[in-house]
Amino acid sequence: QVRLVASGGGSVQAGESLRLSCVVSGLDLCRYDLRWYRQAPGKEREIISNINNDGSTSVADSVKGRFTISRAATNKTVYLQMNSLKSEDTAVYYCAAAPAGYSDNVCPPENLVRYGTWGQGTEVTVSS
Repeated sequence: QVRLVASGGGSVQAGESLRLSCVVSGLDLCRYDLRWYRQAPGKEREIISNINNDGSTSVADSVKGRFTISRAATNKTVYLQMNSLKSEDTAVYYCAAAPAGYSDNVCPPENLVRYGTWGQGTEVTVSS
């Protein structure tokens, strides 16, 4: 059974840090890229960061220099280290697994929900 369980959200002050974790089970991570998305109230869902099966990473411009994605293969966990948090980072954060090599445009969240590789969210609230 495929499961992606995210945790680590909370309420912090602007400028503080949080580390989100997502434990993945039921998937061969050699075949999947792992992603973090977020959705703020009243806004579109956006992809924040991605780590490919080869270990290469990317982050959105909105969080570049502040957020870092990493993966621990031994315990099949993907992390999102979030530093210098801002009020605009307030959102529900989701982890997901996408077939390796397929971009967010080609394989969007709707597909991942259908595939069952979309995790539950963890809420982050940043107060200014």
